Amino acid sequence: MIQSIPLKKLVPSPRNVRKSSDVLADLQLRADIAARGLLQNLVVRKGKRGKFEVEAGGRRLAALQALAEEGTLPESHEVTCLVIEGEESEVREASLAENFQRLAMNPADEAQAFASIIEAGATTEDVARRFGLTVRFVEGRLRLASLAPCVFEALAEGTITLDMAKAYGAISDVERQAHVYAELQDAWYQVTPDTIRRMVLDATVRGSDPRAVLVGRDAYLTAGGRIERELFDDDASESWIDIALLEDLAHKAMEEAAEKTAIEYGLAWVRPTLGNYVSHDLVEGLGRLPCEPAPMTEQEAKELGELEADYDRVAAVLEDEDSDEDEVAKAEQELVVIDRAMRALNDRPPVLADELKAEAGAFLVLARNGEPTLVPQFYTETEVFTDDDGAIEAVEDSGKAKPKSSSLSQRLLDELAMQRRDILAIHLANDPALALDFLVFTLADADRHDWRAKKASTLVGSVASGPVTGFEAKDAPASAALVEFAGSLDESWRAGTSDVERFARFRALSDEARSAWLGHVVSRTLVASLACEGERSVPLHEALGSLLEIETAHWWRPTAANYFDRVAKARTLEALDAAGGPELVSRYAASKKAELTSAAERIFSGNFIGEADVKQRAQAWVPAIMRLANAECSSPVNDLADEAATDDSTEEIAEQAA
Repeated sequence: MIQSIPLKKLVPSPRNVRKSSDVLADLQLRADIAARGLLQNLVVRKGKRGKFEVEAGGRRLAALQALAEEGTLPESHEVTCLVIEGEESEVREASLAENFQRLAMNPADEAQAFASIIEAGATTEDVARRFGLTVRFVEGRLRLASLAPCVFEALAEGTITLDMAKAYGAISDVERQAHVYAELQDAWYQVTPDTIRRMVLDATVRGSDPRAVLVGRDAYLTAGGRIERELFDDDASESWIDIALLEDLAHKAMEEAAEKTAIEYGLAWVRPTLGNYVSHDLVEGLGRLPCEPAPMTEQEAKELGELEADYDRVAAVLEDEDSDEDEVAKAEQELVVIDRAMRALNDRPPVLADELKAEAGAFLVLARNGEPTLVPQFYTETEVFTDDDGAIEAVEDSGKAKPKSSSLSQRLLDELAMQRRDILAIHLANDPALALDFLVFTLADADRHDWRAKKASTLVGSVASGPVTGFEAKDAPASAALVEFAGSLDESWRAGTSDVERFARFRALSDEARSAWLGHVVSRTLVASLACEGERSVPLHEALGSLLEIETAHWWRPTAANYFDRVAKARTLEALDAAGGPELVSRYAASKKAELTSAAERIFSGNFIGEADVKQRAQAWVPAIMRLANAECSSPVNDLADEAATDDSTEEIAEQAA
């Protein structure tokens, strides 16, 4: 029975199957309801004392209550509900069905919908506000709507990925997009977004292009390639017209070079790319093998020691206030020379152990001079583990050894590090006293900071970005909370027309407002790190995490997109073992990777039917490298069986950020 019920009489049901949520998605839902009202009724059941328990629609209820608290909706607001009756198991099934039977929109459908709204007179800012999205996201979808029809249809049908569609959109010339799309239909090699981007941007290629140098003029002409030449052109400046043919010949040449390189270095495989660097999509899913730099000879070690002594001696001249201008100028020039010499000694190519070469592979890039060049970083398609004695071994998916962080792909490690940084940042932003201590200490300690040591933040300079350019953890609660925290800051002082006036206005803010600014500016300087050994380890972050008592599981949940789809099957099964033991593992051990990934996402979000203790462990589980309690990351399986899944301090911050 459909019935209108006052909002104040609605309460969450303890039987609702959704136990976790997404801060950013919740903000988007709130904005949508504020703009258009409730488009889907709630499913409720009569409770005690005249209340109605919401069995399906808990997120919508929370959004309505938040809007009422902020005054957007009146407390007497009537909500359309479907009132149901039945056994508790039937009610749970109804809740599960509503949450489970959903399908994310295709980006092409989103693009068309946004374009229709814009054509009706709305602005991109209006669309972003109504749907709780960023203007950048809406603009990105609108660019998809303007793609060549054949490209847009391929995106809608799932023939090409979103990244490929974006690559076609690197230029606005739809005829060029369609031409490249047609040329690539018969490509025998794997088409990547980089390949598409190169071809749409290059209507022609100069003879000096690395691909042209690699293939050679004669081979290109023999294969039927065409060249246009102006009066004053030479071999380097002439225009090569048939880009698809050139790409085809270049790919074949790189594959031949890769086969020879693999034999020369004794590697299991060498994969070629026409790019001049190894992109993240190439290494995704591969394990990065640990390599040590080639050892220094006694002579090189002696030279490095002498250079370090010279560096200290010359640096003393710069620090001496009594040094004259000529001495300072000479010292600065000497430091440049010394630093270059030290880098030459320290930057030695990594050496791979002979016993690992049978499983190891590398990538062959096309240098700017047209030469195939091996990148001195090695990977494996199997899991990489370190035993108790520090020895490296590669095993199949069924192995039980404890993995190091290097067994995850470079891209995944980078993204996890940035998301973990956001979790630490939102907590530090909410603790101005600790932020102040950290600020003062960092600035004071910089006087004696070893220039070779890794810093914990960028306090002395710009805002920290991260190892992955353009990456946004849109579904991460901590990242969304940071955006909302920044939006809550009192920016009235910016109205000043000069820095003197702005400073005076800033000083006039309340203590609370200035404290919020302190937390914000300090928290945004944190660099990306992980709880592991190596280049991503920042021990000071672990100390801050311990002081803030952060429970990472409240701020980051593993999903198919951010974790399970990008790790080996064995890693996912180990996570299931931590949550439900051998029984849960045996249930999914024979599943295909896609099915296992989908199941793991549901289980670790809590949206599955199972025992309470299994759910509790699943919702508390995070990979060890994401934890902020300590720097131990020898195993990805958390021992959380006896730990509670709640943390009062974390929940308090979450409420402030929501």
